[in-house]
Amino acid sequence: MRGLGTRTVLYQQHIAASLGLYNNDFLSVDILHEKGPITAGELSKLTGLATGSVTALIDRLEKNGFVRRENDPNDRRKVIIVPLYENKEEVSNTYLPLHTAMVKLASSYTDDELEFITQFLGKASTVLEEQIHHLSSTTHSKSST
Repeated sequence: MRGLGTRTVLYQQHIAASLGLYNNDFLSVDILHEKGPITAGELSKLTGLATGSVTALIDRLEKNGFVRRENDPNDRRKVIIVPLYENKEEVSNTYLPLHTAMVKLASSYTDDELEFITQFLGKASTVLEEQIHHLSSTTHSKSST
């Protein structure tokens, strides 16, 4: 798992660089793609970045066409960050070779095996999210002492 995690991070860094983005910027694009439209405050919590850093990050992403800002219909003081990930052809084209290779890999497994692998990956993602939350809580308590 650790080796896969390392290779995933390295791959993500190469994808970001190929699109002319900073790694944190592209990680935020992926978070937005997964979570859907969220506020800047929520993005700050999910990334661990300070609100000022998130504002600058959103400015860069908006300038490059990866997100757009919308007024929150429930709270005029808030802005919703809407991902435009799917509209970016260069992102789709960049991921296409990986997608093709993963489909080929998946085709070498039975439906039952794929179901098991899918369950494992879902549970592993939950464990990782719990550990991120734990580390985040530990980091915040250390920095406030």
